[in-house]
Amino acid sequence: MCGIFGYIGPQNGVTVVLTGLKKLEYRGYDSAGVAGVKDALLLSCKTVGKLNVLEQEIQREGFNLPLAIGHTRWATHGVPNKINSHPQFDEKHTLAVVHNGIIENHESLRKSLQEKGVTFVSDTDTEVVAHLIASFYQGDLVQAVKQTIPLLQGAFALAVIHKNHADQIVAVAERSPLVVGISKDEAFVSSDANAFSPNVKEAIYLANAELAVITPNKIEIYNASMQPISKERKVLDAKELDLSKGKYEHYTLKEIHQQPQTIRNALASRFFEEYGTVSFNEVNFDINELMSVERILILGCGTSYHAGLVGSCMIEDLARIPVQVEISSEFRYKNPIVQRGTFVIAISQSGETADTIAAIREVKAKGAKVLAICNAYGSTIVRESDAAIFLHAGPEIGVCSTKAFTSQVTVLALFTVLMARMRHMTKQEGQAFLHALEKLPQQVQEVLDRSLEIEKIAKKYAHYENFFFIGRRYMFPTSLEGALKLKEISYINANGYAAGEIKHGPIALLNENCPVVALCSNHTTFHKLESNLREVKARNAPLIAIADTEEGGVSSIADDVIFVPKTIDELATIPATVVTQLLAYYIARERGADIDQPRNLAKSVTVE
Repeated sequence: MCGIFGYIGPQNGVTVVLTGLKKLEYRGYDSAGVAGVKDALLLSCKTVGKLNVLEQEIQREGFNLPLAIGHTRWATHGVPNKINSHPQFDEKHTLAVVHNGIIENHESLRKSLQEKGVTFVSDTDTEVVAHLIASFYQGDLVQAVKQTIPLLQGAFALAVIHKNHADQIVAVAERSPLVVGISKDEAFVSSDANAFSPNVKEAIYLANAELAVITPNKIEIYNASMQPISKERKVLDAKELDLSKGKYEHYTLKEIHQQPQTIRNALASRFFEEYGTVSFNEVNFDINELMSVERILILGCGTSYHAGLVGSCMIEDLARIPVQVEISSEFRYKNPIVQRGTFVIAISQSGETADTIAAIREVKAKGAKVLAICNAYGSTIVRESDAAIFLHAGPEIGVCSTKAFTSQVTVLALFTVLMARMRHMTKQEGQAFLHALEKLPQQVQEVLDRSLEIEKIAKKYAHYENFFFIGRRYMFPTSLEGALKLKEISYINANGYAAGEIKHGPIALLNENCPVVALCSNHTTFHKLESNLREVKARNAPLIAIADTEEGGVSSIADDVIFVPKTIDELATIPATVVTQLLAYYIARERGADIDQPRNLAKSVTVE
């Protein structure tokens, strides 16, 4: 969630670090800071709020430092203020620490240090680390960090600098992502390789309990036993990614409008229409392994969990394989029964979701094979899974996931065809399904072309404080996702519900002040849903229908109808979801919300 960035080399390290931190803004933060070393002095600057506030303060200070570390903080321990911002320091202000993650035993460590006379100034768990390192320091920073690490419990990534060591950054990763970037006569460290500049050609991804000593011309890596090891250097794609908003007011709107292309990217070179089947070049599972799958377990959090629910319906309907979908944050604390023949799919946009990583480790310890569906090359989930299918959606900057969700559903649809063609699906059925998939980019574009109409409806309903989203079968997980988008960026209380369940409690909440968004694009269950629509209207609740047909006289029931292109039930989630994304966006904009970086939220949830 927090972002770490560090630099050592001939450039102005503060400028480089600020540039890197800006590329990590998508992770979410409430404060930021930098620290660096020059002429045996430790200099720092910390602010609350956005990075432009920090940048203005740094310009006033006139910092020009060859060694610098920086941090964007999302508050966990202690409120957002300057004192709790990172970097954190020891009492004598000789060393600085930036930290992502949580030190679970910080309270006992704090108490022990206080008994030895150490005075704390912040409420953070990170300050404990700074004081511990200082207590062990005897002229060798690396040795002091090595002695500190075994005392820390939890998941954390650390970058440490000291005023007496202007030629090194010490970095540690323990179940939290950290990558070292390597260029000529300079080096970088970051929570995400995407934050590196294009001239960074190679990177080293730190694994659990690994420590890196970073200097401009040399990188030393130590394992959990603090023995030196050799690590593979990954070659990075040097092309500059377009991280600008372009013509759009917000990244979120840009990413909503990118979906015709990102769906094409997810489909590209992955199916053979002539044979009605699918192939993933990056998946190295033997065909016999896939044929022997008797049960599938899907793991995910938030939007990825919703995509998994849609995927489970497709796989069970078409491949006839039993599927269990679990929220990773709950699953990780189970003692799961992983039967022989269980195949696991882990879904994560960032590849760094802490709960999903923990769940993967649990199922792998029990002998299961894991396939990752991910958008981030080199991420922890990709590295720890047996194989990975990439979304090819490009960086998603907006905190609420849009294009990643539709790409996840697209990839799951392809995977469904792969598994189904090995079993019961005929070539003709496979061809028909793939033909429907090919139409999706244009169908999504048709939805986007109706943005002005959707914006008008959104403005009409933007003043309401409570919403329900309802649907059946494939539209039920779609309603969960639609409600989540509205909650995330507009701060409206929105709930997704299976339409048949509203009579089992939620209908008591319906009145003229609680609009209902009905997702009507599932043809198998439409006539059952129709009766639910009439129940909603009988309680005087305003009704917005998202439908692909006038069947059942939907226009005569609903107050407003947004029509989408017709597709098969299995894929109807995607056009309907794009409508709910636009509704959420325009409602949030009308209410003046911070759309790209909603309050209290982070893009990558790397802590519990």
